[in-house]
Amino acid sequence: MENRHTQPNHIKNLYGSGAGFVPKQPVPIGGVVLRNDEIEYNVGRPTTTLKVRNTGDRPIQVGSHFHFFEVNRYLEFDRDAAFGTHLNIPATTAIRFEPGDEREVEVVPFAGKRRVIGFNSLVMGYAGTEDDPVYYPARTAAIARMHAEGFACCCTKRKHSKTE
Repeated sequence: MENRHTQPNHIKNLYGSGAGFVPKQPVPIGGVVLRNDEIEYNVGRPTTTLKVRNTGDRPIQVGSHFHFFEVNRYLEFDRDAAFGTHLNIPATTAIRFEPGDEREVEVVPFAGKRRVIGFNSLVMGYAGTEDDPVYYPARTAAIARMHAEGFACCCTKRKHSKTE
């Protein structure tokens, strides 16, 4: 009779039978093991440089993974070029724009399924650059909502896209 508290073989096979990673020194509970070499992010992905200006009277901070198209309405830049992108900076970091500041930022397209939900609720769906009958027309509708809700936009401050 099989013990009903043991895992079936197909479950055991999911996790392998080897010891896996064994650190050289014991790691305390909650400890972190870091690699010595640098981590590169977004290598080989297309990037776009945008000129951004804070037209508001307060500082605005934008996090690394915020959908740049939907950032604060007082940041003026080519939002059409920023559709489906986020800042090309390390995760958990941000860029701060003081009132009147104007600077160039680099954005990179979202990866994966490119679904953008939340933020300022301009997209609420697919945020890829393809806007054909196969996909929901999220881009066209989002751009219309962006204009209707008064987000600052200018469409002439984009530099040529590049791939690194």
